[in-house]
Amino acid sequence: MVFTPSREAGRSDGFRELLEASYHNSNLVHLSAGSSVPLLKNSIWLVVRGMVKLTAISIHGDELLLGLVGPSEPFGDPLTQVEAYGVTTLCDSDLLCLSCDAIGRDPQLAVGLLQAVGQRYRQSEALLALLGLRRIEERVRGFLELLATSYGQPCEQGLRLNLKLTHQDIASALSTTRVTVTRVLGALKDEGWLHIDDQRRLVVCFLPRQRLGSSQA
Repeated sequence: MVFTPSREAGRSDGFRELLEASYHNSNLVHLSAGSSVPLLKNSIWLVVRGMVKLTAISIHGDELLLGLVGPSEPFGDPLTQVEAYGVTTLCDSDLLCLSCDAIGRDPQLAVGLLQAVGQRYRQSEALLALLGLRRIEERVRGFLELLATSYGQPCEQGLRLNLKLTHQDIASALSTTRVTVTRVLGALKDEGWLHIDDQRRLVVCFLPRQRLGSSQA
């Protein structure tokens, strides 16, 4: 069975309001899509609007997708021990950089950050659960369900992902190949479970599941 995340583990709008009320838009760093985000010692970034992807380079030189970070979720050097760690914006994004000292002095901010770290932890567990699925088509379907329920925007067909993930990004997250991901996405579109809108955005339609076929990657 495909792993399906719960909507209750979604982003916290209250925490985002706290961030904007406390630090005002003048302190937000705006980055356009495709920008690299510098990692700073003893500082944590928070996404206020937009989304970034976390990547690393394997010992074989391959890029690995470690996770996605959306509104009200944190990332930064203090939260990782992965070498060759990089962060790139997937769309135009507003980010807030907070020092660990500033977080320690603000109990309300510290509690909100703890909840946000918990959301990131749940996403990491969900990705690990997906890697345990034997069938690649189940991994791809589960990965898109995870993104849609966490970050998708309701539309007429279902939940739209307002971010640009390449087939290689999906393959890197699920330990498979770009060719396999392309094949599975095509099957999901033929099934009617997945739709591509006029802006080339993925829309997860959540129709009743049907078998994609007996072949496995």
